[in-house]
Amino acid sequence: MHCEDCGNKLILKFCENEGLVPYCENCGKFVFPPFKTAVSMAVVNRKQDKFLIARHTNGEYLLLAGYVKKGESAEKTIVREIKEETGLNAVKYKYMSSRYHEPRNVLMLGFIVVVSDGEIKPNTDEIEEIGWYSYDEALERISHDSTAEYFLKSAVAELKRSKL
Repeated sequence: MHCEDCGNKLILKFCENEGLVPYCENCGKFVFPPFKTAVSMAVVNRKQDKFLIARHTNGEYLLLAGYVKKGESAEKTIVREIKEETGLNAVKYKYMSSRYHEPRNVLMLGFIVVVSDGEIKPNTDEIEEIGWYSYDEALERISHDSTAEYFLKSAVAELKRSKL
């Protein structure tokens, strides 16, 4: 590993309460690895009885998701990603939980998002097919043993307890 600021090779050095941490001798600072963050969105209609599930260009049926950009909050990411991927507007949202997604080394923040009614205009660069599904249909369709399935199951349980 190398320092992002000066490019020097990092060494491991003891940091109190942290253990061995990469350290740049040139800059005189500990370098904690950057960590990507993304949102995963269980999108529901206004009645909150159907989920929006998309078949992405990788062929998997997943929830909508997107990376949090530098300087952007998770909440702004939700609004931006929903608009970019579907043309719909986020009306309200609720944070559920987080989960580490190992395949992409990213911390996923799971939200339930209610969207406005209207025509879905999918971003065809990312989405091959998209549609509204009942809770049971969505659970059948979603890619099994995926982070999307984990968040979808959490959203179904939450919405069965109480609506947003």
